[in-house]
Amino acid sequence: MTDKTIAVEVVYALPHEQRLIRMLVKPGTTAQEALVRSGIPEEYPEVKPETAKLGIFGQALGTKGLAPADLYELQPGDRVEVYRPLIADPKEARKQRAEKARKLAEQKQS
Repeated sequence: MTDKTIAVEVVYALPHEQRLIRMLVKPGTTAQEALVRSGIPEEYPEVKPETAKLGIFGQALGTKGLAPADLYELQPGDRVEVYRPLIADPKEARKQRAEKARKLAEQKQS
C-alpha cells in the first residue's frame, strides 16, 4: 500500500503581513487539523484552532452546505483561510459613513 499525500495551503493574513504554509497531508485530514499542523496557532496565539473561523477559497466552512472546519476533509489544492474577527460591524460602518457624508453635504449647502 502506498502512502499518498495531497498538497494544500493554510493562510493567515494580517494588515501588515501574510503567512502562507504549503504542506502535504494525508487524505481525510480536516481543515482544522491542517491549521494545527501548519504551526500558525503557535506563531499567532490569537488563532485558536477550536474556535477559528476557516474557509476554503473564500467560502466559510460550516455555511452554504460546506461541512464545519473540524469535519471538512481537504481536497488536493485546497487553500485553508483563517479569518480574523471583524473589528466593526459592516452595516454599522456603512451607516456611519452615510451619516458623515450627509452632514458634510448639509454643511456645504449652508
